[in-house]
Amino acid sequence: MAIMLSVSFICALTVTQVGVTANTAERKLPIYCVQTDEKKIAVTFDAAWSAEDTNKLLEILKKHNAKATIFVVGDWVRTNPDAVKKFHQAGHEIGNHSDTHAAFSKADREKIKEEIENCNAEIEKITGFKPKVLRAPRGDYDNKSIEVTESVGMKMIQWDVDSLDWKLLSVEEMYSRVASKVQNGSIILFHNGVENTPEALDKILTKLEKDGYQFVTVSELIYWDNYEIDHMGRQIKTQTINT
Repeated sequence: MAIMLSVSFICALTVTQVGVTANTAERKLPIYCVQTDEKKIAVTFDAAWSAEDTNKLLEILKKHNAKATIFVVGDWVRTNPDAVKKFHQAGHEIGNHSDTHAAFSKADREKIKEEIENCNAEIEKITGFKPKVLRAPRGDYDNKSIEVTESVGMKMIQWDVDSLDWKLLSVEEMYSRVASKVQNGSIILFHNGVENTPEALDKILTKLEKDGYQFVTVSELIYWDNYEIDHMGRQIKTQTINT
């Protein structure tokens, strides 16, 4: 089981902002979360393992009127095309998680672009749509990989709330981790094919639904233009001035 790099950032902190078009010497960041006054959050899954829980996850998401973003690996798509189709037909967003789960920070630009485009092609065969968002394998990114992602018109997405389900935590442990950390604009990380994730997901969504949160796709949550990313990875909408 691949180990995911987990970095939890609190989006409500006041931090110094840096522009999206920062100096190339500065460390670039993907989007970890979004600054917003709306009670909207994005539920995401990384799909690289079993697809046996696909129907169960779909039922739970439907029960809570939740739209999720599923970041799929190309190899997983080739093995589980029906699962991809089911998620797409249910209105969930299909994102790119590379073609072979290669470590982006250790790959050159040509290899990264190949990983992105090959996975996009597999997804488009099934859904008819090219993904707009990407998550680096293992959450492993650097300036180079972010630049390549942006060069093909996509946004790189991380997370600010990690369920740590891949560690095979109990339902209660996952619930406690996630429910206590979610805020407006949070992006939550889960995985498919993990034993306790469906039950924990149901419990978590029940709590967050009662708290008034709306569950949207990543593409619906983030800003696509006129924004900054601060040094914590929080995406912040900037003011536009009409002249």
